[in-house]
Amino acid sequence: MRYLPLNENDRAEMLSVIGATHVDELFEDVPKSARLKDLIDLPAHKTEHQVEQHMSRLSAKNVAASSVPFFCGAGAYKHHIPASVDHLIQRSEFLTAYTPYQPEISQGTLQALFEFQTQVAMLTGMDVANASMYDGSTACGEAVIMASRVTRKKQAVLAPGLHPQYAAVTQNSAKFLDIKINEVTPQPGADMNVLDLINDETACVVVQSPNVFGEIVDLAPIAEKAHAHKALLIAVFTEPVALGAIKSPGEQGADIVVGEGQSIGVGLNFGGPYVGLFACRQKLVRQMPGRVCGETVDANGERGYVLTLSTREQHIRREKATSNICTNSGLCCLAFTIHMSLLGEAGLRKLAMLNHEKACDLADKLSAVKGVELINDSFFNEFTLRLPKNANDVVNALADKGVLGGVPASRIMQGQHENLLLIAVTETSSEEDIAAFEMALKEVLL
Repeated sequence: MRYLPLNENDRAEMLSVIGATHVDELFEDVPKSARLKDLIDLPAHKTEHQVEQHMSRLSAKNVAASSVPFFCGAGAYKHHIPASVDHLIQRSEFLTAYTPYQPEISQGTLQALFEFQTQVAMLTGMDVANASMYDGSTACGEAVIMASRVTRKKQAVLAPGLHPQYAAVTQNSAKFLDIKINEVTPQPGADMNVLDLINDETACVVVQSPNVFGEIVDLAPIAEKAHAHKALLIAVFTEPVALGAIKSPGEQGADIVVGEGQSIGVGLNFGGPYVGLFACRQKLVRQMPGRVCGETVDANGERGYVLTLSTREQHIRREKATSNICTNSGLCCLAFTIHMSLLGEAGLRKLAMLNHEKACDLADKLSAVKGVELINDSFFNEFTLRLPKNANDVVNALADKGVLGGVPASRIMQGQHENLLLIAVTETSSEEDIAAFEMALKEVLL
């Protein structure tokens, strides 16, 4: 064997150097409830054929989003992705490419990233965007850290409409840098309450629009109050298609804009990989995590692309890096860029309007069902219903009728709002799907 495991003496010496007495001390930040007490109950071994059979039986238990009427959202959305997107990203020069450590050699990769950055900057109404992050939630955490670095303050305010999983990731990122998070319990219609929490100690205010309940938030007054106290406004989104219909965060005064790009070009894929979008004002660019590709000319005057900024720890920055976890999800960036290029501005706006129209149609139908209340004053393609029964029970009953009818709010909000149901509608929802949902909900609530 070319690899020999470490022996007990080796392990003891390593632990001694880092000041730990036992390997378990390395995992003390993992809650005890999340740690396994014993080995996982799995068979000792199976043949390759037996494993294939077993995995096939497990996968058959899944209900694919395209196989039934599907109305789940809450941060991940089902849109139609043109076949040309997958065809192009599977070209070998893209599919096998990795981080360009000698970037100027990889002109194709750099150009694709440059186009991606341009699209994200235009979509968000910002001056500059980076070459992507892991996903929307980690981008949100990185934005708070960046704001603390820029303002030299250690407090952040999270609006009650911020996706709870984004809030949790942000909290986890901030605690190791002693950034205090003022977080408001998730509550519909309460985002403007953050105005009362902004003071001279505030580094940033984080507001999602459309928020986790689907509500569209007016960012302008929040930006004005934040700037009056020399704080930054971080605008978050989970559905980029919405930016084809509503005023961009940049137009509303945001300083940093982050979000999830999965909706454009990237399938649900049972949970990933996805792509985080990150954009900011020009004056903040040197504090932005990640990398920025730029356009230039070579010695012969020909157009070329370079890494204009490369502040990650894997390059020369080391401990001075603006981030130690950011990488670019290159293949997902490319899928985003190809899909966005196929849509164009006019196509994106038409797609956004189609999403909104279908959501309005379903909202009207479902809110007319006895005992059901639409709680939104505004929404794009996602809205929240208050049901007369436990939303989790209703969703399970709908599933038994062949309809995946949304995400219970309690599923992502630690048991809160048990009667609230989050429903997303996209261009993939047909009239038959909407009719099936309406009929199934009436039957379930009888």
